[in-house]
Amino acid sequence: MRLSSTFRAAPSGSNPENWRRTEGRQWWLASTGILVTLLLTFGIVSFVLPALIPGMGPYSVDAEVAVRALVGLVLLFDLYVIFQQVQLFRARKQIAEREELFRLITENAADMIAVVDGSGNRLYNSPSYQRLLGYSPEELRQSKGIEQVHPDDRQKVIEAAIEAQRSGVGRSLEYRIRHKDGHWVPLESTASVIKSSGGGVEKLVIVNRDVTERKDLEKKLLLSEKLEAIGKLSGGVAHDFNNLLGVILGYTSELQKRIPPDDPYREAVDEIQKAGKRAASLTQQLLAFSRKQVFEPQILDLKTIVAEAAKMLERLIGEDITLDIVSVQQMGMVKADRGQIERVILNLAVNARDAMPQGGTITIEIADVELDESNHTLACTIAPGSYVMLKVTDTGCGMDAELQSHIFEPFFTTKGQGTGLGLATVYGVVKQSGGEIAVESSPGKGATFRIYLPRVSETAEKIHVVEPSGKTILEHRTVLLVEDERTLRKLTRKMLTEVGLTVLEAENGLQAIEMAERTESPIDLLLTDIVMPGMSGWALAETLSSQRPEMRVLYMSGYPDGVIARHGIAGPGITILQKPFTSDELTRRVEEVTIGVAG
Repeated sequence: MRLSSTFRAAPSGSNPENWRRTEGRQWWLASTGILVTLLLTFGIVSFVLPALIPGMGPYSVDAEVAVRALVGLVLLFDLYVIFQQVQLFRARKQIAEREELFRLITENAADMIAVVDGSGNRLYNSPSYQRLLGYSPEELRQSKGIEQVHPDDRQKVIEAAIEAQRSGVGRSLEYRIRHKDGHWVPLESTASVIKSSGGGVEKLVIVNRDVTERKDLEKKLLLSEKLEAIGKLSGGVAHDFNNLLGVILGYTSELQKRIPPDDPYREAVDEIQKAGKRAASLTQQLLAFSRKQVFEPQILDLKTIVAEAAKMLERLIGEDITLDIVSVQQMGMVKADRGQIERVILNLAVNARDAMPQGGTITIEIADVELDESNHTLACTIAPGSYVMLKVTDTGCGMDAELQSHIFEPFFTTKGQGTGLGLATVYGVVKQSGGEIAVESSPGKGATFRIYLPRVSETAEKIHVVEPSGKTILEHRTVLLVEDERTLRKLTRKMLTEVGLTVLEAENGLQAIEMAERTESPIDLLLTDIVMPGMSGWALAETLSSQRPEMRVLYMSGYPDGVIARHGIAGPGITILQKPFTSDELTRRVEEVTIGVAG
């Protein structure tokens, strides 16, 4: 917004041409008044002067004529006075309308408008200053504008003012100004120069706009870009990395079965396995953070999940911290991945625990909420509607605004240890579940995390737990294993044969089709990688399923779900075994898929 270089308002409903016409009438009115006054003065002088000065008798005017003339002039003057008052009334009315218009504009303007002189003294401040910054008009009059500017920004504000005075042209800039309660408000400022009749700079008209909301959105965009960059990086290496981890973890498990606990090399094998599991966990956290992990959404009751997690949390947070669960009897359902929501609750509880080294209270609250446009905190990032809120509050050390702006960034930590992906994982899971997360905190006053997940009207799904029964179910079954990574294919074949399965193996889709055509016996399960050279696992399953409709399909992948979705693997009824996997995980998934298949 930029004001004109002349700070003069026109009356309501008029334009500059009408205002100049009104000014012309006022000058004409004043000139007429002077003329009538001169005529009346001349008439009085012409009547009185001959009587006072001897020798001017011949120049005297007849008294009757003079009196009539004076009466006429008086009447004319009276008419002029009446006319003048009418014109003045109209002018005052126009001025009042102009002032009312100016008052309405300034009192309802969202921006803060100020007029300062060449020395920076305030001449005028719009009422929005008090509304947005908390200062009363008296407090503003007693201070200079530069006094409320952030110390780091004062120099550029002063330089901008000097440049405006020198060049006669103002420029836009951003700076921070102190609110009455002490926090800093980012402003976007535009100055316009008011010149005097001599051409010098007389005043500056400054329009300030609160850009807090825009700055918040910029931060969210920056964070989103960081998420995307990390997501591309992690997604690019996830497949190969997970294949390698699968081989490492698989063979260390085999070594553990054959090396007794008292063997001197057993400890080395155990440490290799622990490192491999940590690497696999780190990969999953990166995928969760970047919202690219494989999700298995289902209808969930958050109240039940929190109640079940509370038993583990009480042991995790320690005896010096009190855990308080608050929920209502009737509450809506959400659609999300159960395991990931449990991870969210766990990470938030651990974060709260670490913020209370001397003990305190963690409160977990679940409730239905309705969000609309009036919720300024989330209005720009979440659609209005019905949500289930999961709120985690602690009584810990709290965070300032600067720290809050970084807590969801990858690898950011203030603990001096750990990966810095705990809250980043929470952020990614919530976003991937279609929700929003917000944090409120201040130093010494704890922190509150609010998670909003879309509420659904469906009934919570029952969790079916399939107890592995080992070879009694899996033996005498035939599995067609398709994996392009030779080492992982060899290891997976070994895991399958150990539980009694007959394994046919192929390194790509075309080879698998040829093998299926040569095999006369039934193939109970197709265990295939999704992304392979030549033919994808999805295309292979489509081809073989038309030939063998009784065959079940289990997919494997080390890619994030975005890549998986592009290959057509999405929707209910699709089972995906995420790499890296252990022998037990493979056995359980194979058994789940093959239950009900005739032997």
